[in-house]
Amino acid sequence: MRLTLLAARRAIAADSRSDWDQELGRRVLAWAASWRQTQPNGVLGVYWPIRGEPDLRPVYAELTASGVALALPVVAGNDSPLRFLAWTPGDSMVKDSFGVAVPASNVSATPSALLIPCVGFNRRKLRLGYGGGFYDRTLALAPRPQAIGIAYSCGLAEFDGDPHDIALDAIITESASL
Repeated sequence: MRLTLLAARRAIAADSRSDWDQELGRRVLAWAASWRQTQPNGVLGVYWPIRGEPDLRPVYAELTASGVALALPVVAGNDSPLRFLAWTPGDSMVKDSFGVAVPASNVSATPSALLIPCVGFNRRKLRLGYGGGFYDRTLALAPRPQAIGIAYSCGLAEFDGDPHDIALDAIITESASL
């Protein structure tokens, strides 16, 4: 199923992807405005897009300009939860062992909410990722950050979760929110 969903995501036409990313961005900004009402000093964990994930980098700049503190995830170890580093658009970046851009600085941050990319998702708000379990281990920690899945609607699929899967609080796509 993961391979099928990744192929569907890769098949999205460039003009549709651009339009969908813009709509996702509008929806994320609306969600963030509401989130900031309850978490005015909260740190938002975001992601650097890889493998055709929705690209919200323009939104990150808008969030930063409005005063939201951001953090990017870093893989701390194969069986560990993610670690987050403070980040502002324009900061120096380096590649991690997976080839993903991460902040060059080493300033730790503790997000109170996370935007989590999804390869797939179901109506029970379970997320299908790349299979490493990093976000599930991160969400298993206390205190648990609010978890918002980010996906294209073509990622909606029917699947049973595994015992270690942790449901997201919401999922935002270009066409709907769950």
